[in-house]
Amino acid sequence: MPKKVILDVDPHVDAAVALALALFDPELDVVAVTATAGCVSATQATKNVQAIIEQLDPPRLPRIGVATETDAGYLGDLHHLYGKDGLGDANLAVSELHHRHPADKVICEEIRKSAGEISIVALGPLTNLALALAREPDLESLIGEIYIRAGSLGSGDVTSAAEFNIYCNPTAARRIFHSASTKSLIPLNITQQVMMTYDQLDEISDITTKSGTLLRKFLPFIVRSYRNIWGLEGIHLPSAVALAVISHPELFASKSLYGDVETAGDICLGTTLFDCRIRPDNQPNMEVITEIDVVATMDYIIRGLATAS
Repeated sequence: MPKKVILDVDPHVDAAVALALALFDPELDVVAVTATAGCVSATQATKNVQAIIEQLDPPRLPRIGVATETDAGYLGDLHHLYGKDGLGDANLAVSELHHRHPADKVICEEIRKSAGEISIVALGPLTNLALALAREPDLESLIGEIYIRAGSLGSGDVTSAAEFNIYCNPTAARRIFHSASTKSLIPLNITQQVMMTYDQLDEISDITTKSGTLLRKFLPFIVRSYRNIWGLEGIHLPSAVALAVISHPELFASKSLYGDVETAGDICLGTTLFDCRIRPDNQPNMEVITEIDVVATMDYIIRGLATAS
């Protein structure tokens, strides 16, 4: 039976690839896709989620949750990397939706509808999950599992200490880290081990598939950005790696650790901290992915996109 999931996404290029994988994966039943602000504003995030799903036209349409504008956290300015719209300035057409619901409300409703059966895949800042638990505090005991694509066991990316998704809303991240829900963390140092080369990108963006048609609209932009800004001959797809953790957990190894988030200070704001001592002060509160089969994970991404049609 397919695993029921809610995808909570900051919808830029990387998340679009993850959505293409998830919406056509026979092992996953995507009941909802909720938008969250991060690389783009809440309004743009909602528009991007809807546009990506409409472009992919999956066999089963998920519910869409609208991103909420909040004063909490940092809204990252990554226009130089992903374009003003987060999707390489592709300006995807989108239809007008009626009866739209806030992302946190959609999360609460879907979790209660299938208590204990739905996992949440958090691919952006954790704002929506924190809002959902604030709305209904007992919800944390009804979530199957939370997969968090965020944080780092080493250095950060948006600062020397902090990873982007945590830094955007460290208070929300700390609330989720401290929740009673079962959690798995896919950190930056793991996802950055997977880099798609230009030849591989050309392969996955075959225009004969729905995913390929979509990817062709913004991959040239992101490829140029990675080369011009960082001098890299390929791109990272961290959200796609997170999908591999769910579909093929045998490709990864993990360790039970106690994790926390720094919510104060200038230098260390948003840093993820893990108690790795032999005798830690606190009991482990999450599984942290520590090893990855890079070749097999890459193969999963390429094969998954090739069948996303």
